[in-house]
Amino acid sequence: MALVTLADPNNIDPADLGAFQTAQKAFGGQTLHTWSAILNCPGMFNVYFPFVRTVGGPGSIDQRIKDLTAVRVSVLNHCRYTVSHRCVAAKKGGVTEQELAAVARGDFSSFSDNERLALELAEAMTVEIPQIGRKVSDVGVEDALLARAREAFDSRQLTELTMSIGLWNALTRFHRVMGFDYDLPAPPDEVLAAL
Repeated sequence: MALVTLADPNNIDPADLGAFQTAQKAFGGQTLHTWSAILNCPGMFNVYFPFVRTVGGPGSIDQRIKDLTAVRVSVLNHCRYTVSHRCVAAKKGGVTEQELAAVARGDFSSFSDNERLALELAEAMTVEIPQIGRKVSDVGVEDALLARAREAFDSRQLTELTMSIGLWNALTRFHRVMGFDYDLPAPPDEVLAAL
Protein backbone atom coordinates (compact mmCIF):
# COMPACT_ATOMS: atom_id res chain seq x y z
CA MET A 1 0.00 0.00 0.00
CA ALA A 2 1.35 3.40 -0.96
CA LEU A 3 2.42 5.91 1.69
CA VAL A 4 0.04 8.51 0.24
CA THR A 5 -3.38 8.42 -1.36
CA LEU A 6 -2.94 8.28 -5.11
CA ALA A 7 -4.64 11.19 -6.87
CA ASP A 8 -7.62 10.51 -9.11
CA PRO A 9 -6.40 10.79 -12.72
CA ASN A 10 -9.86 12.06 -13.68
CA ASN A 11 -9.50 15.08 -11.40
CA ILE A 12 -6.24 16.72 -12.43
CA ASP A 13 -5.25 20.31 -11.77
CA PRO A 14 -5.26 22.28 -15.05
CA ALA A 15 -1.59 23.17 -14.48
CA ASP A 16 -0.69 19.48 -14.89
CA LEU A 17 -3.21 18.41 -17.51
CA GLY A 18 -1.07 18.93 -20.63
CA ALA A 19 1.94 17.07 -19.24
CA PHE A 20 -0.31 14.32 -17.88
CA GLN A 21 -2.01 13.79 -21.24
CA THR A 22 1.40 13.62 -22.93
CA ALA A 23 2.58 11.09 -20.35
CA GLN A 24 -0.51 8.93 -20.72
CA LYS A 25 -0.17 8.96 -24.49
CA ALA A 26 3.48 7.88 -24.19
CA PHE A 27 2.42 4.98 -21.94
CA GLY A 28 -0.55 3.79 -23.97
CA GLY A 29 -3.16 5.42 -21.74
CA GLN A 30 -1.76 4.00 -18.51
CA THR A 31 -1.40 6.09 -15.35
CA LEU A 32 1.66 5.13 -13.29
CA HIS A 33 1.47 5.17 -9.49
CA THR A 34 4.36 7.62 -9.23
CA TRP A 35 2.40 10.06 -11.40
CA SER A 36 -0.69 9.69 -9.23
CA ALA A 37 1.38 10.49 -6.14
CA ILE A 38 3.00 13.52 -7.75
CA LEU A 39 -0.39 14.77 -8.94
CA ASN A 40 -1.25 15.37 -5.27
CA CYS A 41 0.87 18.54 -5.61
CA PRO A 42 -0.66 20.82 -8.26
CA GLY A 43 1.90 22.08 -10.76
CA MET A 44 4.57 19.52 -9.86
CA PHE A 45 3.80 16.97 -12.59
CA ASN A 46 4.00 19.71 -15.21
CA VAL A 47 7.66 20.15 -14.26
CA TYR A 48 8.43 16.53 -13.35
CA PHE A 49 7.44 14.71 -16.53
CA PRO A 50 9.26 16.89 -19.08
CA PHE A 51 12.36 16.88 -16.85
CA VAL A 52 12.41 13.08 -16.46
CA ARG A 53 11.76 12.63 -20.16
CA THR A 54 14.61 15.00 -21.07
CA VAL A 55 17.14 13.52 -18.65
CA GLY A 56 16.19 9.89 -19.22
CA GLY A 57 15.52 10.08 -22.93
CA PRO A 58 17.71 10.25 -26.03
CA GLY A 59 20.68 12.58 -25.85
CA SER A 60 24.39 12.71 -26.53
CA ILE A 61 25.20 9.58 -24.55
CA ASP A 62 24.11 6.13 -25.69
CA GLN A 63 20.61 5.35 -24.39
CA ARG A 64 21.79 1.85 -23.50
CA ILE A 65 24.25 3.36 -21.00
CA LYS A 66 21.45 5.38 -19.41
CA ASP A 67 19.27 2.27 -19.20
CA LEU A 68 22.00 0.07 -17.68
CA THR A 69 22.98 2.66 -15.09
CA ALA A 70 19.35 3.31 -14.14
CA VAL A 71 18.86 -0.41 -13.49
CA ARG A 72 22.05 -0.53 -11.38
CA VAL A 73 21.02 2.50 -9.30
CA SER A 74 17.57 0.98 -8.77
CA VAL A 75 19.06 -2.31 -7.59
CA LEU A 76 21.55 -0.59 -5.27
CA ASN A 77 18.68 1.37 -3.72
CA HIS A 78 16.65 -1.86 -3.32
CA CYS A 79 13.59 -0.42 -5.08
CA ARG A 80 11.54 -3.11 -6.78
CA TYR A 81 9.12 -0.56 -8.28
CA THR A 82 11.86 1.39 -10.05
CA VAL A 83 13.69 -1.80 -11.00
CA SER A 84 10.53 -3.01 -12.75
CA HIS A 85 10.24 0.26 -14.69
CA ARG A 86 13.91 0.43 -15.62
CA CYS A 87 14.00 -3.22 -16.72
CA VAL A 88 10.98 -2.67 -18.97
CA ALA A 89 12.67 0.38 -20.54
CA ALA A 90 16.04 -1.38 -20.89
CA LYS A 91 14.49 -4.46 -22.51
CA LYS A 92 12.57 -2.21 -24.90
CA GLY A 93 15.95 -0.72 -25.85
CA GLY A 94 17.49 -4.12 -26.54
CA VAL A 95 19.12 -5.02 -23.22
CA THR A 96 18.77 -8.76 -22.62
CA GLU A 97 17.59 -10.45 -19.42
CA GLN A 98 21.08 -11.93 -19.04
CA GLU A 99 22.59 -8.44 -19.19
CA LEU A 100 20.03 -7.16 -16.67
CA ALA A 101 20.93 -10.03 -14.33
CA ALA A 102 24.65 -9.23 -14.71
CA VAL A 103 24.02 -5.56 -13.90
CA ALA A 104 21.97 -6.56 -10.85
CA ARG A 105 24.79 -8.83 -9.61
CA GLY A 106 27.39 -6.12 -10.20
CA ASP A 107 29.17 -8.21 -12.85
CA PHE A 108 30.15 -5.73 -15.54
CA SER A 109 32.72 -7.93 -17.33
CA SER A 110 30.61 -8.55 -20.45
CA PHE A 111 29.94 -4.87 -21.14
CA SER A 112 31.87 -2.38 -23.29
CA ASP A 113 34.53 -0.17 -21.72
CA ASN A 114 32.22 2.86 -21.64
CA GLU A 115 29.33 0.82 -20.24
CA ARG A 116 31.56 -0.59 -17.47
CA LEU A 117 32.86 2.87 -16.66
CA ALA A 118 29.34 4.32 -16.51
CA LEU A 119 28.20 1.44 -14.27
CA GLU A 120 31.18 2.04 -11.97
CA LEU A 121 30.28 5.73 -11.80
CA ALA A 122 26.65 4.87 -11.05
CA GLU A 123 27.75 2.60 -8.23
CA ALA A 124 30.10 5.24 -6.81
CA MET A 125 27.47 7.97 -6.99
CA THR A 126 24.91 5.72 -5.32
CA VAL A 127 26.97 4.00 -2.63
CA GLU A 128 30.06 6.14 -1.98
CA ILE A 129 28.70 9.70 -1.97
CA PRO A 130 26.46 9.15 1.08
CA GLN A 131 29.36 7.54 2.98
CA ILE A 132 32.24 9.88 2.16
CA GLY A 133 32.33 13.10 4.16
CA ARG A 134 33.55 16.38 2.72
CA LYS A 135 36.69 16.20 4.86
CA VAL A 136 37.67 13.13 2.84
CA SER A 137 36.46 14.29 -0.59
CA ASP A 138 34.59 17.35 -1.78
CA VAL A 139 32.92 15.39 -4.58
CA GLY A 140 32.51 11.99 -2.89
CA VAL A 141 33.81 9.96 -5.85
CA GLU A 142 37.41 8.78 -6.30
CA ASP A 143 39.57 11.11 -8.39
CA ALA A 144 40.84 8.22 -10.54
CA LEU A 145 37.29 7.22 -11.52
CA LEU A 146 36.40 10.82 -12.37
CA ALA A 147 39.59 11.15 -14.45
CA ARG A 148 38.67 8.02 -16.42
CA ALA A 149 35.16 9.37 -16.94
CA ARG A 150 36.55 12.68 -18.24
CA GLU A 151 38.72 10.78 -20.74
CA ALA A 152 35.87 8.59 -21.99
CA PHE A 153 33.04 11.11 -22.18
CA ASP A 154 32.88 14.72 -23.34
CA SER A 155 31.41 17.42 -21.09
CA ARG A 156 27.91 17.11 -22.49
CA GLN A 157 27.89 13.32 -22.16
CA LEU A 158 29.30 13.40 -18.64
CA THR A 159 26.78 16.02 -17.53
CA GLU A 160 23.98 13.96 -19.05
CA LEU A 161 25.24 10.74 -17.45
CA THR A 162 25.72 12.17 -13.96
CA MET A 163 22.34 13.93 -14.12
CA SER A 164 20.69 10.66 -15.16
CA ILE A 165 22.38 8.75 -12.33
CA GLY A 166 21.41 11.49 -9.87
CA LEU A 167 17.82 11.50 -11.13
CA TRP A 168 17.44 7.75 -10.68
CA ASN A 169 18.96 7.95 -7.21
CA ALA A 170 16.34 10.52 -6.25
CA LEU A 171 13.45 8.69 -7.89
CA THR A 172 14.35 5.26 -6.52
CA ARG A 173 14.43 6.67 -3.02
CA PHE A 174 11.11 8.45 -3.57
CA HIS A 175 9.53 5.32 -5.05
CA ARG A 176 10.84 3.03 -2.32
CA VAL A 177 9.55 5.20 0.53
CA MET A 178 6.22 5.60 -1.25
CA GLY A 179 5.83 1.82 -1.31
CA PHE A 180 4.15 1.61 -4.70
CA ASP A 181 2.88 -1.74 -5.97
CA TYR A 182 3.94 -2.76 -9.45
CA ASP A 183 2.16 -1.01 -12.30
CA LEU A 184 4.45 -2.49 -14.96
CA PRO A 185 5.65 -6.10 -15.24
CA ALA A 186 7.82 -7.41 -12.41
CA PRO A 187 11.56 -7.51 -13.12
CA PRO A 188 13.20 -10.78 -14.16
CA ASP A 189 13.66 -13.20 -11.23
CA GLU A 190 17.47 -12.92 -11.30
CA VAL A 191 17.23 -9.15 -11.00
CA LEU A 192 14.63 -9.35 -8.26
CA ALA A 193 16.88 -11.75 -6.33
CA ALA A 194 19.57 -9.05 -6.17
CA LEU A 195 17.27 -6.72 -4.26
